[in-house]
Amino acid sequence: MFTIAAGNTGLQSVLPALGRSLGVADSAVAAAFSASALLWVIAAPIWANRSDRSGHKAMVMLGMTGFTASLAVCAVFLLAGINGWIAPTAAFVAFIGGRLIYGSMGSAAPPAVQAMVAGTTTREQRTRALALLGSAFGLGTIIGPALAPYLLLGTIGGIEVGLAGPAFIFTLFGLAITIVVARVLPDAAPGAGTHGAAQSYPSIGGQASGASVTAATMPRLSAPVGYFDARIRHWIVIGLVMGHAQAMIGQAIGFLVIDRLAVPPVEALAPTGIVLMMGAGASLLVQWGLIPLLNLTPRPLVLTGCAIGAAGCIATASATSLYGIATGFALASLGFGFLRPGFTAGASLAVGPEAQGSVAGKVTSVNGAAFVLGPSIGVGMYELWRPLPYLAAGAALALLLGYALWALRERR
Repeated sequence: MFTIAAGNTGLQSVLPALGRSLGVADSAVAAAFSASALLWVIAAPIWANRSDRSGHKAMVMLGMTGFTASLAVCAVFLLAGINGWIAPTAAFVAFIGGRLIYGSMGSAAPPAVQAMVAGTTTREQRTRALALLGSAFGLGTIIGPALAPYLLLGTIGGIEVGLAGPAFIFTLFGLAITIVVARVLPDAAPGAGTHGAAQSYPSIGGQASGASVTAATMPRLSAPVGYFDARIRHWIVIGLVMGHAQAMIGQAIGFLVIDRLAVPPVEALAPTGIVLMMGAGASLLVQWGLIPLLNLTPRPLVLTGCAIGAAGCIATASATSLYGIATGFALASLGFGFLRPGFTAGASLAVGPEAQGSVAGKVTSVNGAAFVLGPSIGVGMYELWRPLPYLAAGAALALLLGYALWALRERR
């Protein structure tokens, strides 16, 4: 779980520099991940259902094979583009093909892993074990971008590897884990009434929602709840606005660092890693520290998150130094750290036990949908005017604050 998330987000963090180095349009860079996220959202529920019939180990192997093959394809064609063996456009088209392999196959592993763990633990152990899996997945989205700038490789045997280095290194990690899975992991049958849940697409800033943990501990049969159900529709609106705002600013941050610091793309990787680590640290501070300490309920989580997140987005838009960008992005991430658990918990508490599985599925799909269009929207705005995605996200969060004050006025 950690490797899948770290490899995807690690590559995502260096892609702005790669795109600039190859002369590819910024919007094409964002489109590569949007296409991958779209296939993930479509394929994840299919693989989650297939896991119970085809065997959990087989689905883990499928996911890890797709992950490793995707990175290998990306690494080889990026190497070819960097060294001028093929045209930059051809290299990037092939890169997108590699990303599509990941989107269509990578989502097979998380639900199968959840089902295996759920089927081999007692009810008392299950929630903690599944939460640990979610933490590994979420931690991967943090460590990957932080580690990737330090995985650049120089010239090897007269061939310049450079920015393709992280893709090669993560390919090796994926291959190693795939071998371990094939030789060590048992193909345990799921326990009665347990199953794997589709996992949200691993993206920069897209912390695990917790919905997969909820769904995996629930019986498969659940009372259906629609997106427009009066009990959860306000929470769905909050989740969509929050998710798109977060995806917009996260995907554009690499380009912002390059342009605001006026440095070559390769030299921007270390500052980008610093910015992403600041954001990740702020989010972890909230989710692992402040929320348990303050014991906040969903409504104050959402209101606090909207206010802090809007301020952080505006600060990032106006920042001109590495310190300013890192501080603004950390403040925005702090806000999203409050918002995302508020959305997840609020939607869950809005219904009874009989509908938890259905609502958990809605939460996961909303989280995933935000990373289908959000990155492309954010980078498209960035191409029009650099501060625009951050100002738009800040304005959206400010409007969401007013909406939440009205829509959640009768809730705690």
